[in-house]
Amino acid sequence: APKSKTQFGSVGRRIPYRIVHVINQDGESLGHMHRAEALQLMDQHNLKLVLLRENEDPPVYRLMTGQQIHEEQLRRAEKKKASPKPGVVQKELSLSSTIAKNDLETKTKQIAQWIEKKYHVKVTIRQAK
Repeated sequence: APKSKTQFGSVGRRIPYRIVHVINQDGESLGHMHRAEALQLMDQHNLKLVLLRENEDPPVYRLMTGQQIHEEQLRRAEKKKASPKPGVVQKELSLSSTIAKNDLETKTKQIAQWIEKKYHVKVTIRQAK
């Protein structure tokens, strides 16, 4: 089975499927075609083939310019950044019971920043020797 693409970008000339569904750079469907035809189209129009949906039968590829690929990568990065992370982030801090006043104030500020970011904070105080 072909490896799934983790990053959005041009697949170059390596297409593991014989028959693919191709969409042109304007978003219009060109239908199913053999990979050789898709590569020929790519060369004729000086475009790049990008895998859009691998789990369909046949897989969907789109002809894109380098600029379109770059814009889509930026759009996906923004979307990923905006989406909330699954699970809760937990921060843990360990202090000694003989901690200096200045160090304690610094650690307190750090804990306050974590709480503002909605992190779960766990503080452990160790007993001095």
